[in-house]
Amino acid sequence: MEVIELFKKFLESPSVTPEDGGIFDFLETYLTGFTTVRIDREGVKNFFAYRHFSEGPHLCFAGHVDVVPAGEGWESDPFTATEKEGYIYARGAQDMKSGVAAFTQALKDAREYQGTLSILLTSDEEGPAKFGTVEVLKYLKEHQLLPDAVLVAEPTCENVFGDAIKVGRRGSINGVIEIMGKQGHAAYPEKALNPVHQIAPLLSHIAGAFLDEGDAYFAPSQVVITDIRAGIETTNVSPGKLKMMFNVRNSTRTNKDSIEIFMSEHLRGLNYSLKLDQSAEPFVTDADTPIVRTLSGAIETVCGIRPKNSTAGGTSDARFIAAYGIDVIEFGVINDTIHAPNERTSIEEVKNLYSVFTKLIDNFR
Repeated sequence: MEVIELFKKFLESPSVTPEDGGIFDFLETYLTGFTTVRIDREGVKNFFAYRHFSEGPHLCFAGHVDVVPAGEGWESDPFTATEKEGYIYARGAQDMKSGVAAFTQALKDAREYQGTLSILLTSDEEGPAKFGTVEVLKYLKEHQLLPDAVLVAEPTCENVFGDAIKVGRRGSINGVIEIMGKQGHAAYPEKALNPVHQIAPLLSHIAGAFLDEGDAYFAPSQVVITDIRAGIETTNVSPGKLKMMFNVRNSTRTNKDSIEIFMSEHLRGLNYSLKLDQSAEPFVTDADTPIVRTLSGAIETVCGIRPKNSTAGGTSDARFIAAYGIDVIEFGVINDTIHAPNERTSIEEVKNLYSVFTKLIDNFR
């Protein structure tokens, strides 16, 4: 089987979170020469396979086979690999069955390697992600199988294939502010304490505010207001409480403590509460590590361009891997239709991705 045939097979295996569509059963027989392990937890299916060639570094390829629901607006069956004008359309084409197919085939075709090669897959990346990669990593640590370096094949390219790899990810901090006032009749504002009026002159200093200046890897951390609500949906009652929600995609230079200080400075004098939740920690892998240097060289050889190192975008399972002190990066096809109707990627990209991963395996030391 060649990589495009494998890619189509994966696309036609319905695997909406937390299902794997039978892909893991197939891989147990497809990856000949590999020792396979199933680490299923709480309805989530997880797969790990490894092959020890000789003494040397352990290189792992990681990802997910689950996809978001298809939704509406498709021009073809979202679970049929539809080929049209050099593209293949189906749910998961970019996110991320193209990457899974490319590294699976590269691993199967590997005949020599100085070290250990492995593959880590879950069916719960698009969902809560509580029983997926997290549980596999726990198992690997217990059995002394943690890799030295990991490549997660999420779609990372921006305009042309090969233009960007992710060497880290911003964290994500969610915040909820509640401002207490005093409800009253709108005709007698002097007898009430309207929290909307209290927050209004302060919003220009909070909404969109930059909390740091960023650095070589990260854009500045910014306060993004996501929801403001107050009142009882009537025109003659001023509200007694206001609730405001926000999110900060934070660099390594901003954390919950610094956000708390920022908010206290701007909300001084108000009767308010603040709750902060760090749903993802930021991380960065040094550009001078072997995995970054070797992958960059492989991309340049195949694509003729030198990729930039990026930390843009949302979160991924790479954050769980980085927490173990493992060098982890991400590289995959162009990201422009993920989670959208008519998701698609080009045949050329998938073939080139396979070539990049093959060269990475050949040259990683």
